[in-house]
Order: sequence, then structure tokens, then C-alpha cells
Amino acid sequence: MNRHVELTFSENVHHGRHGWLRLTPAYSVKLVEQVIAGIPQVQHVLDPFGGTGTTGLVCATQGIESHLSDINPFLIWFSKVKTANYSSTQLHEALEAASEIIQAAQTLDDEMPLWTPPIFQIERWWLPGRLNVLARIFYQLSSVTLPEPVLNLLKIAFCQTLIRWSNAAFNHQSVSFKTPTEQLILFGETDEEIYQSFMMFLKQVVDTAYLPLEAKVEITLDDARQLAGCVGKYFDTVITSPPYPNRMSYIRELRPYMYWLGYLNQASQAGALDWEAIGGTWGSATSRLQSWKPTKALDLTHLPAIVSEIERSSPVLAKYVHRYFCDMDVHFVNLRRHLMPSAQLTYIVGNSKFYDTLLPVEIFFAELMEKHGFSSVDVKPIRKRNSKKELYEYIVSARFK
Repeated sequence: MNRHVELTFSENVHHGRHGWLRLTPAYSVKLVEQVIAGIPQVQHVLDPFGGTGTTGLVCATQGIESHLSDINPFLIWFSKVKTANYSSTQLHEALEAASEIIQAAQTLDDEMPLWTPPIFQIERWWLPGRLNVLARIFYQLSSVTLPEPVLNLLKIAFCQTLIRWSNAAFNHQSVSFKTPTEQLILFGETDEEIYQSFMMFLKQVVDTAYLPLEAKVEITLDDARQLAGCVGKYFDTVITSPPYPNRMSYIRELRPYMYWLGYLNQASQAGALDWEAIGGTWGSATSRLQSWKPTKALDLTHLPAIVSEIERSSPVLAKYVHRYFCDMDVHFVNLRRHLMPSAQLTYIVGNSKFYDTLLPVEIFFAELMEKHGFSSVDVKPIRKRNSKKELYEYIVSARFK
């Protein structure tokens, strides 16, 4: 099967606001468009794992109301900014403010102490000269008084700038770092280039923010297991992609943005948030798995045998897999309360491999849906992933009876 990169985040960089932030696990605008095109009379969409807001933005563009939720406060902020409407006055004000910020940052006293985020081994992320320029821009960005929508657009441009000039490498399923040799090859830019890249990113954001969105996107900070933010709401369509059970933490990839913008202040907060997220294993979340026990038996046909297989190599990872499906079981229990009759479900999931044991995630999702009373359950492979040969992505779909 083809890798179909057009169904990954790589496609999003060519689609306006969808390219405002890179998150490798994000699915593509094209995939969401294809799903919506195959569902007649979509009116109100739920994405309980909202991520960077791809589902909501596609729906808003097509005039479809949607509700997104996520457990990560940075992603909630980002999705709200990404799906907001902006006036021409606000866009013009953002461009003027960026010029003033750059000018003020360039003239700051060299002796002034500048704040940088308390990221562990921050030197892995940014070379000293680059970090200094970023700190200057951020100091001015934090000092200006602007309307919130204008400031948000500037923060998006800053996020793009900080990752552009970082040592982060995206040749992996999760963020990694360039080698020292690669860093030296790229080193040699002037401070002016970094300042101008901030302005360039802001202009790109403004150029893609002027078109009005045609439908409301409601976004709530919420746990997908409980869906407390959906009380009193009902949906005819669910389009979502839960975190895959592959130990790839969203927190790890979002760390630089979350530290700079104040959503993280210390490493323990990252671990605590990842423990609350389904499929999270960053920092202390891994150690907390040691004492985790299921609160009830999970009736999935082949899961006990697979968990036992994984346990031979890693008891912690066996618990990780077990907990993941227990969490998804609770998710489906509470999801039912918010669905209209005949609601259509579409889940984009990926299988995983732990040591020599293949984890057929798509099969377990289909079984969970059937267990909770959904009908017309179907599993369809959509692409080969860029990692081990056995790994694929699937659409698991069903209908609410």
C-alpha cells in the first residue's frame, strides 16, 4: 500500500491556516474533506481529540458547525486562534505591531537580562545567538498592549519562528534534534535574518487569516473519557483521530511552544498532563504506570493474550497498552450520550508494534464499537506509515443505532 503523504500533516502546509503549526501526528485537511464528502447531510460534528483543530477548521470552511475538545490547554488556545475570524483592522494592526516589536527588540540593551523558558537542556533546542534573538522578540511581545486577537496572531508567528530556528529535526515520527555537524552547517545567519523571519511568518499568517469562516467552532478543554463539555449537546457525526498507542507523546513535540507561552513551567507539569491524556507516557506518566490497575475487566477478545506477550519484554508497556484500551472503553461509554440516532463515527487510528508483538489497534477499536452497540462497523486501511513495514493507518467507521 502507498504511503499517501497527502493524508498526513505534510499536506496541511499548503492549505492556509492548516499550516500554522506543525504537529507530526496531525491528520490532513484532505482526509477530513474526504470523510465529510462521504457522509450526507452533516450538520453538527464532534471531534473529541481535537488536537490542532483540523476537523473544526474544515467544518467551518464548509459551513458545518462543530465542537472540538482536547485535554491540552495549549492546543485549545491554538485551535481557537486558528478557527477565529479576524477583521482587516486587526490584521493590519498585527503587521504594524510586528514591525515595532522587531525594532524595539533590536535596540534592547545588550546587558539587559532576558527571560528564557526553563526547558531542560535548552541548549539542545537553540544555539546561544538564536536563543538571544528569540528572547528579545518575546520580551517585546510580552510588553506590548494589544487586542487579544492581534496578540494571538503575533504569538502564532513567534511559534513558527522559534521552531524554524531551533535544532529540531522532523525526519522522524516525533521531533528529534539535528546533529552538532548539521547545526554548524546551518549556523552563520545574522540576527537580522531571524528578525525578518518573524515578520515573514506573520505576513503568511495574515495572508491566510483574512477569509471569513462560515460556521461556528466551539472548543472546550475536556477529557475525552468524560466529555463533560458536551453536556446537553448532540452530534450527527464524529470525526476524530485519538492518540495512537505507540508511546509518542504530544507533550514532547509541543514542549517548546508550551514553555515559551507559559503553559508549562516545569517538567513535572508535562508528566502530569501526559498522565491525564489517553496514551501519554511522558516523564512521570511512565513511572505512574507501575502502580496502575484496571478498575474493571475489559472484554476484548485477544487483548489479554497480547498484553501477556508484551509483558514478557516490558511489564510497564503491557500496562500502557491495557490502560489505553480501558480509557477508550470509557470514552465510548460516554460518547453514546451525545449522539443523535444514526450518527456516523469515523476514527482514524494506527496500529503499533511492541518488540515482536503487533498490536492490531484497528481491530480493538472495531470490537469496542460493536461492544457498545454501534452498527455497520467497518475497518479500511488508508495508508502505509513511514516506519516499520507492519504499520498502517486505518479508518474505523460505525453508525449509532
